[in-house]
Formats: sequence, structure tokens, C-alpha cells
Amino acid sequence: MKHVCSLLLLFVAVSCTTSRPMGSASQGLPTYTPEPSITQSLFDDASSTISEENIRRILDGSFSLPKNLRVALVKLEPGSGRSTYYWNSEEYLKSQQAYVDSLSAAFLRSDRVTRVAQLPELLVSDRPTFTSIREAAVRTQSDLVVVYTITSDLYANYKLFSKSDIKAFATTQLVVLDVRTGLIPFTTIVTKEFQSKRLEAELNDSEAANRIKNQAVLVTIQEIGESIGKLLASD
Repeated sequence: MKHVCSLLLLFVAVSCTTSRPMGSASQGLPTYTPEPSITQSLFDDASSTISEENIRRILDGSFSLPKNLRVALVKLEPGSGRSTYYWNSEEYLKSQQAYVDSLSAAFLRSDRVTRVAQLPELLVSDRPTFTSIREAAVRTQSDLVVVYTITSDLYANYKLFSKSDIKAFATTQLVVLDVRTGLIPFTTIVTKEFQSKRLEAELNDSEAANRIKNQAVLVTIQEIGESIGKLLASD
């Protein structure tokens, strides 16, 4: 009898419970609103030379190099201004020409390149900017400007010129500037090293060191030349 009374009380309690429609548990919660997309700069940059509209056009647009290319080379000295310390050094002048020849050969391996020439210093200011370099390239009817800078030195442990090998490193930074658009489709920084002993024909360790540093530079240019070949082949 007790069990029957307990079941009756449970039935009455359940029947008196107010039913709740499905989904009511989520009622009253705040609705999620996605954050607005940022499609332009929110910074007020008074020194900017590119408008926000043109920035969007550049980033959203497509670009390809011209089919036929006339290339101008511009070498910048590390730091400010041009180097005037080695203008009368035969070895320095020969090494600089070797760098130009190596870069020129890298471009001329492509059938698209019709001309490679170095921009005379008369056309480039002492403190060049991309604007001044671009305008100089326009005057020479160049399609591309290749701006590069080179640094090289001996490793600290090899500066005492011991009887062991002399080891040098070099870093070449290179930028390709499209003259028509002002865009830069290619940049690279390559650091390489080269190790060798002093040759019998070399008069002193300094002469050997200069040769080894120049060889390190040429190794960087060789690698850059391979990248340039891929760039011109894929565009």
C-alpha cells in the first residue's frame, strides 16, 4: 500500500511540473556579432607617399614584368655616400668590374633581356633614393633597375694571417625595381663564405685576403644569378 501511495504522489508531482519548450535554454543570451573586417590602415601617417586607395590597388592588383627587358645596374656603397678610398686601386677597380660582369651575365642568360648597362654615377645622386634612381633609369630607357650593395671581410679568427687557410665572408643585398610601376618584384640577401690559402704568386697576405674576399662576393652573385634566372623564366 505504501508503494502505491508513493507512485501516486510522484505522478501528481510530475503532472504539476510546467513543461518548457525546446530551445528555451538559449533564450536571453546575447547574439554573437562578428567583428568588422579591417581593409585599410587605421593609422594617420602624414609622411606616407602612397594613398590608401593606391595601397589597396597595388595589393589587390596583378603584376608581370615586360616581355623584353632593358636592365640598368646601380651599386650603392654601404653606409652613406660613395666610397672614395679605393678609386686609385687597380685590384679594387678590377674586382668591381668583375661583379658587374657577373651580374650582367646572369641577366643576359635570359632571352628576355636585350641590354644590361651600369648607370653612370653622374646620373645617381650622392644620397640616392628609389625616386631618383627610377628617374635616372627613365632617362636611359631602362625597364628594370637592379640596385645592389656588397660587404665583405675576413672572419675574426683569420685576421692574424696565420699559416692556416684564410677565410672570408661576403653579403650581397639586391633589389629589382620595375621602372614603369615602381614595384619591387624581387629582393634577396645572400651571405656566403670562401676559404683558401695564400698563393705563391701573391706578394703578401693582404693580397691573398683581397682575392679571397672577392671570391666570396662572386659566390653570392652566382647564387643570386640562379634566382634571377628562375624569376625571368617564371614571370
